[in-house]
Amino acid sequence: MRITGLIVALLTAGALAGFGQEETVQDIKHGAKKAGGKIKEGVETVGEKTKQAAETVGEKTKETAETVGKKTKKTIETVGEKTTEGTRTAHRKSQKTIRKTKAQAGEERSSNREPNTPSPTDH
Repeated sequence: MRITGLIVALLTAGALAGFGQEETVQDIKHGAKKAGGKIKEGVETVGEKTKQAAETVGEKTKETAETVGKKTKKTIETVGEKTTEGTRTAHRKSQKTIRKTKAQAGEERSSNREPNTPSPTDH
């Protein structure tokens, strides 16, 4: 009986040790699944945040490009208007100068003319 009791005790101890190891393996698997799930959630969160940030950057870039386009167009229009005004002013001034020059030349011609009749001392 003693030997039979000893064998039963050893078998029971071995079985309990085997069940204990299986439970440990199950605990490890469960822990790994939990860790994997947390990592997956973290990656998904990072992906969502990155997507949101990219969309925000895209929207801001588009808005900035539109603003720059509008300001550039306005600047070009302003420069064009000033150029047109400058051209008109320069044209008016040059026309005025031409008229003055013509008037002065006409005055000089009329004052420098010699009389057509010969003078008695010319002979």
